[in-house]
Amino acid sequence: MTKIPPQALLACLLMFCAGLADGVLVPFLPLWATGEAHVPVALVGLLFGCYAGGELLAAPFVGGIADRVGRRVVLIASSLGVGAGIAALFFVHGWLAAAGVLLVTGLFESVLHPTIMAVIADVIPQEGHRRWFSVAVVASGVGHVVGPLLGALVAMTSLKQVFLVAGAPLFVGGLVVALFLAETAHGINGEGDDDEEEEGLSALAPIFRDRRLAMLLVWVVAFEVVGNWVQAVLPIYMRDAGTLGASGVGVLFAGSAAVMAVLQLVVTRVTEQRPASSLTFVAGVATLIAFAVLSASASLPAAIIALGLVSLAHMLVGPLVPTAVSALSPPHRRASYMAASSVAVDLKDSLAPAMGTALYALSPVLPWFIGMPVVMAAALGLGRMVSGQEASRASALPQE
Repeated sequence: MTKIPPQALLACLLMFCAGLADGVLVPFLPLWATGEAHVPVALVGLLFGCYAGGELLAAPFVGGIADRVGRRVVLIASSLGVGAGIAALFFVHGWLAAAGVLLVTGLFESVLHPTIMAVIADVIPQEGHRRWFSVAVVASGVGHVVGPLLGALVAMTSLKQVFLVAGAPLFVGGLVVALFLAETAHGINGEGDDDEEEEGLSALAPIFRDRRLAMLLVWVVAFEVVGNWVQAVLPIYMRDAGTLGASGVGVLFAGSAAVMAVLQLVVTRVTEQRPASSLTFVAGVATLIAFAVLSASASLPAAIIALGLVSLAHMLVGPLVPTAVSALSPPHRRASYMAASSVAVDLKDSLAPAMGTALYALSPVLPWFIGMPVVMAAALGLGRMVSGQEASRASALPQE
């Protein structure tokens, strides 16, 4: 039996902690904002955008720092920083203060997920990347199952207490990393120094240097942003229709995450030999049907069907993107490439709520009608790019 590297297991544990924190926080932040902080619905997306905005501001400067100083110290600092930032929301008053806290929290979060993925890519052979990235998705998914349920219990007492509970898992994760994670990066401050002046600590440099990566991430942004309108808009959509309250939204999101946690590895195993283009096509069709269902009804069955279909789309596409990015990246720039990918994926955290809620403010069904053709086009473009990377992976890495 092949020995599993302990660093990969610790990386997945940290993914669980991050997923648990998100699972507690995300469903209840818009409810707190509109209910207790009196933020207009049309501006809720901007509050979310402050979190992602911090990531986007920091990423060009520190996104590839794990290639310079090592994975371990970056994971410790980012875990503790994100945990402290989320917990600090309990103590702030007003949405402007909350926006500032979220902006600072995003600075630390900008390096958390890409560094976790870089650790997995460091210690797992290339042929096992898609499967292990799926394991990381499952770990995060389990956190997203437990998180909304835990948050729903806490929200019955106070929505603000949700923030304290959400920050705790990342404190634990940072402590575990500090105690047990061995460094996985090789050639720190050595290999690749000839490009230091060009790249520095920039996470975005690989996008400008590698045209194939840039095109891949354009389609990733389009698919992620539009596809995540369901998660961004659904809590308010259900509440305004009188379908679900805060606790019900938490249970609904937990059920969606449970589907992913239970089925992700099964889906990956069944589809492991399937071409990426067919997987992204199915993901696009599933998301399109989810939009169509929600445009017809704001009922609980419609919400369950839509979240189930969106979960399927994420299970199909989720492992494909880091696998393709890892195939493109030279080993000494792996964290930088993963960070560039993370910037693209994290745009959904700002653009999806901002665009989705703005469209919703005009008409409750507008996000669904606009999303149907856009998500299908994005799925087809993403499929072409990922298939191209998988086809060339065995022959050569991209030349700089």
